Amino acid sequence: MDEGEDEVPVDGGRPAGGSVLARSLELSRFMVALPVALLMLAAVGSFVYGAVFFVDAARRIVDHPFPIGRNIGFFVLLIDIFLVGTTLFIGAIGLFELFFPNAQQTRLPGWLKMRNLNDLKARVISMLVLVSAVSFVEVVVDFSNGREVLDVGIAVTLIILGLTAFIRYGTKTRSGA
Repeated sequence: MDEGEDEVPVDGGRPAGGSVLARSLELSRFMVALPVALLMLAAVGSFVYGAVFFVDAARRIVDHPFPIGRNIGFFVLLIDIFLVGTTLFIGAIGLFELFFPNAQQTRLPGWLKMRNLNDLKARVISMLVLVSAVSFVEVVVDFSNGREVLDVGIAVTLIILGLTAFIRYGTKTRSGA
């Protein structure tokens, strides 16, 4: 490399022209505000939908208390709806924490603090495993055909195994391997 090709440092040792690029990259993190806001809105929507579903399910159960299996299915679905909302909420908090670590004024529980993308992935994947398990219970309550339950159970098991393997082996850094 010729001496003339080297960039001349200006403003605290930054290369000429680099300050504009560095500032642009620094400001680009604000693009994450849109998905954070949308995830929060989706979480709120899921919680509101769950509350409306609960009121409707309670009315149905009072009107027709039998068969019990169908009524249990209402509550399993309610758990599923709230878990989806919680997963969306955790995703929003995680993205916010990752891109705006100094802006955080609220105290979060230790299990909700995310230091890197792997922390966020692990929490979201853990919630997806839980949602998959609850969804399977919902299928068991609703289906009468044992073969269909077995097929869905195998599919859910494979998904959970894949996600668990990803958390266990896919998030290790090369230095930790």
